[in-house]
Amino acid sequence: MTKAKSRAAQADLPLNQILAGDCIAQMNALPENSVDLIFADPPYNLQLKGELHRPDNSKVDAVDDAWDQFDSFAAYDAFTRDWLAAARRILKPNGAIWVIGSYHNVFRMGAELQNQGFWIMNDVVWRKSNPMPNFRGKRFTNAHETLIWASKSENAKPTFNYEALKALNEGVQMRSDWVIPICTGGERLKDDMGNKAHPTQKPEALLHRVIIATTNPGDVILDPFFGTGTTGAVAKMLGRNYIGIEREEAYREAATKRLARTRKLDAEVLEVTTSKRAEPRVPFGQLVERGMLRPGEELVSQGNRYTAKVRADGTLIGKDIKGSIHQVGAQLEGAPSCNGWTYWHYKRDGKLVPIDALRQQIRDEMGGRIN
Repeated sequence: MTKAKSRAAQADLPLNQILAGDCIAQMNALPENSVDLIFADPPYNLQLKGELHRPDNSKVDAVDDAWDQFDSFAAYDAFTRDWLAAARRILKPNGAIWVIGSYHNVFRMGAELQNQGFWIMNDVVWRKSNPMPNFRGKRFTNAHETLIWASKSENAKPTFNYEALKALNEGVQMRSDWVIPICTGGERLKDDMGNKAHPTQKPEALLHRVIIATTNPGDVILDPFFGTGTTGAVAKMLGRNYIGIEREEAYREAATKRLARTRKLDAEVLEVTTSKRAEPRVPFGQLVERGMLRPGEELVSQGNRYTAKVRADGTLIGKDIKGSIHQVGAQLEGAPSCNGWTYWHYKRDGKLVPIDALRQQIRDEMGGRIN
């Protein structure tokens, strides 16, 4: 989709608003194929039996609200089926969804996601560094929740900012177990009585990682269980558009106040590190055509162990081996594959420079990323 078409599609959406009412009805009223990402934190259906108390007999502020209570598993499954169907309809073909839950509901949601044709990309364990203790002492302490990331279909190509996640993690691949504390301190919203504004408010750090990983600035993120607006607040800060749906008036009021005091970050800091795969393709032959490397010029391998000469057609020849920059490097190393762009170097002013520097020069001239 071109940027112009994307802007036209967004014009029909209630961007950066909180919609009041039932999430299924509100999603069904939105245009088909119009949303880039959905983050859903639905009712857990905790099935709590009686009150929960600490050892000092003080009552635990657990999730006992009416919105989390269903008459049966069948009723919960029907609700899950209906809201996921509504969500799938409004997702763009390359859109994706995140759902989060506890052991009470996440497996039921996972099965329904697959039943409806979603393609599960990852499950992610959010490991809470400061979980609530298990006061009854009859089970393990519940120290994690599970997130499922799924694309709209098996053949979809959802956004995944791999390099940005790697940068967030000090240059190491981001794993699927995330250690993030639960929402506490100044981030925890309180009502006028000093009580929690919402029992399951999610930490902004969790949404920051999700949004950086799977959206780009300007994308539309919908949260059908908006609560006190964590998704909207982080989306606004990161230059994304949000649509919230929330039926509880008290939560809408808390979210509205929160969003009013949330400031969007400056545009220059919103861009994230992109993958080389998201950049324009540059064949090695272009470097030869443009005279950046000359036929007959000698390239040196990483580690200075092998040499090969550039041929006029953009292939290399070395030790009776002919082929692409990748094929020759792999054969010389006896490896199944090789990234020739980082493996081969050329000599300039007595120094070895990776040929990838020349590719990047061409990319810069082409304007960087493909839209």
